[in-house]
Formats: sequence, structure tokens, C-alpha cells
Amino acid sequence: MAAQPTERSLPVTGVIVILMTVFAMALTDAFVKFSSASLTLWQIYVLRSSIAFPILLLLTRGAVWPSAPGWVALRSGALLLMYLAIYAAIPILDLSVIAASLYTAPLFIVLLSSLVLGERIALLHWVGIAMGFAGVLLIVRPTAGGFSPLPLIPVAAALLYAIAAVLTRAKCAGETPMTMALWLNATLLIAGCIASLAIGLAGPWPAYPFLFGNWAAMGPREWRIIVILAALIIAVSIGLARAYQSPKPQIIATFDYAYLIFAAFWGYVFFNEVPGRTTVAGMILIALAGVSVLCIKPSADGTASATARSGISGPVNEQPRS
Repeated sequence: MAAQPTERSLPVTGVIVILMTVFAMALTDAFVKFSSASLTLWQIYVLRSSIAFPILLLLTRGAVWPSAPGWVALRSGALLLMYLAIYAAIPILDLSVIAASLYTAPLFIVLLSSLVLGERIALLHWVGIAMGFAGVLLIVRPTAGGFSPLPLIPVAAALLYAIAAVLTRAKCAGETPMTMALWLNATLLIAGCIASLAIGLAGPWPAYPFLFGNWAAMGPREWRIIVILAALIIAVSIGLARAYQSPKPQIIATFDYAYLIFAAFWGYVFFNEVPGRTTVAGMILIALAGVSVLCIKPSADGTASATARSGISGPVNEQPRS
């Protein structure tokens, strides 16, 4: 008889999946940045999802309609708004400020896991989250330019990402990752069509053509980029759904920090960006934060032990799947 997965072994799959997913997410962002001078955001959304949607439709094998369509639609809407918030901040904020603000998401996930899922967070888990965030700050090195409400835009994106992650665990645990990926791409496709139609009727806004410009002409190079982005969005949308169906979303959230490590890698590959010493130090802190979370497990009485803790005192509450 095959051994049943234990409470400790369950998050490991989620950790592996989220690491693979953020690797693909970083590659996606590199391709989007690379193509932003020749394509518009809505053009990318429509063409990419037009390719990804029928493929996902086949992969669902008929499981198109989720058991909780309202929650899945809410999750897809949160991810759509997250993407919009990120791209809306690009013309008005430095990328370092955006990245630092966006990677407050794991902190939001920990808080929402405690408030929504009723999971008690151990002190050492907070230490791991803080260590990872310190690594983020070392990498992005945000400048002190005075207080401004503008950085709240990517912070809002971080909150939306956290909401989607916790919804995946709390309300969408019974859904298949393929079905949720299908709905996410359907949401992106519909939003892209509506936005493209609105821009076509109202006219483009030259100040920010990537978000408010007309569609650009497509050549072989652009179509190759779209096909690659379609393959990546399939992997990312399935990976996000699968990773955050794991029992410990706040543990998975810690490994979200690995995105910046992969972003540095693709930055070197695409744009010849070489990380400095402080960036490398930040990567080490992020890696240590992730390892420290995996080294935490519950003791026999359900409380967090000092040598190895799960990050949560007591059992995880079983969440409704509707």
C-alpha cells in the first residue's frame, strides 16, 4: 500500500511548483519588457490567450465549468486587476520601487491566511518572511524620494495577488488547476478585447502607448514572441493554481521571493544586467528565508517546536470547497 502524504510532505509539491512557476513568470516579464516597444499590452493579452485558451480547453478534458464559478471568477478578476496595477505603475515609478512594493504580497498572504483561514502563524515564520523581505530590499534598493501615494499602486497589486492566492486555497481547493487556468485566460482574453475596442473607439493615448495604444503590425518576430508568451501563460496559470492549492499558502508565499532571483537571471540573459554584491546578498537572504520555512514543523502537541516548525501552531482548518 502506498504511503499517504503527511502534513509535512504536502507543501513540498507546492514549493516545487511555485519555484517553477516564478521561473516562468520572470521569463514572461522579460519577454513582455522586450516586446513592449513594438506591441501593446492588450494586443499581447488577446493574441496570447487566443492561442492558450483552446489548448487549455483541450487539457481540461471537458471539466470546463468549475464547481464554484463565483469564487473562480473572483480569483481570475483579482489576478487581472493585479496585472493592470503592475503595468499602470510602470510609467510613473521606478522599477525598483514597484518591485519592492509588489513583494509585500507574501506579508499580505500571511495576514490573510491568519484572518481568513484561521491559521495561527508561528514567530519563526514571521522571521522567515522578514528575512525574505530584507533580501528583496537589498536587491531592489528603493531610493528615499519622500512620501508619495504612487507606490500604493503596486502595493495594491500585491494585495490583489494575495487575495487570489488565499482564495485559491480557501474556496477553490476542489477545482482542477486546468479549469482555473482556463478561466483566467478567458478573463484576460475578454478584458483585452474590451480594452482594445474601447481604445479603438476613443483613440489612443500617446503618453503611454503600451497600455493605451493601437495594435501594432505583426511580423514573424512578433508572432514568435506571442507563441512563446502563450506557452508561458499556460504554465504560469496552471502553476499558480496548483501551488496555492497546497495546505500552507503562507509557506508557498515565502518562495515567491525567488522571482527576483530568476528575474536577475533573465535580466542578464536578455539585457546583459549583472547583479552586484548587494543583489547577491539579497538572493542569499531570500534562499535562507525559504529554507528556514521548510525547516519548521509542528511538535507532537500541535505547537511549534524550536528546532523544526511548520510555521503554524495547531492543525490547518479544513476549508470549504464551494
